Amino acid sequence: MAPSAITPPAIEVKSLRVPVSSMPVDASSIGTKRKIICFSDFDGTIFMQDTGHILFNNFGCGNERRAVLDAQIHSGERSFREVSEEMWGSLDVPFESGFEVMKTALDIDPDFQTFHRFCINNSIPFNVISAGLKPVLRRVLNHFLGEAESAHIDIVANDATISADGHDWKPVWRHENELGHDKALSINEYKDTAKLESDDGTIPMIVFIGDGVSDLPAAREADVLFARKGLRLEEYCLENKLAYIPFNTFADIQREVIKIAKIDDEKTKGKGLPSNFNPRANLWRRVSSKRAVPLLAAFTPREEKMFTWPETFTTLTPTVEKPALTVPAA
Repeated sequence: MAPSAITPPAIEVKSLRVPVSSMPVDASSIGTKRKIICFSDFDGTIFMQDTGHILFNNFGCGNERRAVLDAQIHSGERSFREVSEEMWGSLDVPFESGFEVMKTALDIDPDFQTFHRFCINNSIPFNVISAGLKPVLRRVLNHFLGEAESAHIDIVANDATISADGHDWKPVWRHENELGHDKALSINEYKDTAKLESDDGTIPMIVFIGDGVSDLPAAREADVLFARKGLRLEEYCLENKLAYIPFNTFADIQREVIKIAKIDDEKTKGKGLPSNFNPRANLWRRVSSKRAVPLLAAFTPREEKMFTWPETFTTLTPTVEKPALTVPAA
């Protein structure tokens, strides 16, 4: 049977690891005028495992061949897009059967659901940006969050055609380049559409959350970068002295977002500045991403960073805590 584009059917949420109804929810407004927009990687960031790796190891090329293919990407022998097409093309499993394995193998960040509710309550758009396949990611979110909560999340990823018998999986790439999906380009497309302005004219703060080096192109388009502790993105930031904020769970991100937003808001008061004045965002607009990594903290003098975020920026060389579970970078 020829493959056809699929939309995952509606499903009943049978069991969540943490029931949404029982989660502590912060429904209060953070009380700032500036609009905030969040972009987050999926595999290794929202979920501790990689959805593609679970499928490839169980129904496709297998772990050993996948390791060879990963090495070919890292060495530059083959492009990410070319290798990914081989990996997805190796699958031989109906979508539903593959999902049954994924939902038992995946673990969601324990504080993501609370953070997502915080974003909804504060009108903070939350976007997943991934090199994976949109039908897979949507189905996973529908299961772990419930369809109503999942609907609040935009997924910026590659589409797919999957045959009914599962013999043929083909990515439908977002971009015609060696990446297949250029995350930086996707964020810039979002900026162009939104024009980086909220209804009241305030300039949005762009937040990016990730775990792997493949997230760096998108991170360059952000004001604030969060890197999961102990994984490759943090190691890269330390090796290259790039400013970032480490996190263990999304609860850390929520605390820092509140803190940064309020500090930014205070800086515009009592100085004769308009409410939409954001010097860091304005600087970010002017700086080429090829010349610098325009992160919010990177534009802050070291003394001010240490005063504003002493727990985070007192030193640029914190101890990297290795997690008990090895999580492949996206």
